[in-house]
Amino acid sequence: MTSINQAMILAAGLGTRMAPLTSDKPKPLVEVQGRALIDHVIDRMVRGGVNFIVVNVHYKAEMMKAHLAKRTDVSIQICDETDKILDTGGAIANALPLFRGAPFFTQNSDSFWVEGMGRALTRMQERWDPEKMDALLLLAPCTKSIGYEGRGDFELDAGGRLQRRAEMNLAPFVWTGLQIVHPRLFDGAPSGRFSINPLWDKAIENDRLFGIRLDGMWIHVGTP
Repeated sequence: MTSINQAMILAAGLGTRMAPLTSDKPKPLVEVQGRALIDHVIDRMVRGGVNFIVVNVHYKAEMMKAHLAKRTDVSIQICDETDKILDTGGAIANALPLFRGAPFFTQNSDSFWVEGMGRALTRMQERWDPEKMDALLLLAPCTKSIGYEGRGDFELDAGGRLQRRAEMNLAPFVWTGLQIVHPRLFDGAPSGRFSINPLWDKAIENDRLFGIRLDGMWIHVGTP
């Protein structure tokens, strides 16, 4: 099993869909089961063996920094996007030097699920093959996800390779917000603000975007 002990949590969103809960706090600090969303994410990362986490911040950045400073169980590096939000791809690209060329997890700060028999981070590390993968995404079946009403994101073949949902069609799997990324996914990427989606599309063209099914129940935390 490949051991991956570093991660990035994407926490720079504005949280507009969660209003009014985000009127006085950033979305990652909204509580679920008595704990901030981002603490659930960090807890899961630590249990999975992660000891270094990069967190990008934007909305109410100082509040985020103060909250994260209380975490003494893991090393946390802040990427401050107060002046300019970079979107998913740009934020990760901006943090790449901190990962020193090695693969790492990325997770959305509002990703929330109930584990089944196997821990997701451990299963992903067991499945990860850097020789043939540029990214490995954790996927949830749309039919077994709570609060999700979309059309799905991906098709998953028997070998674990991913294909996009065809326009106007339904796809059986939705991305949970967690992935393992190899830095080469960002080879040739633009600078500044950009989405990670075009990089995934390039990986699909090269048969290097893979997925693994969540053993558990994914909960879409989009609105109050």
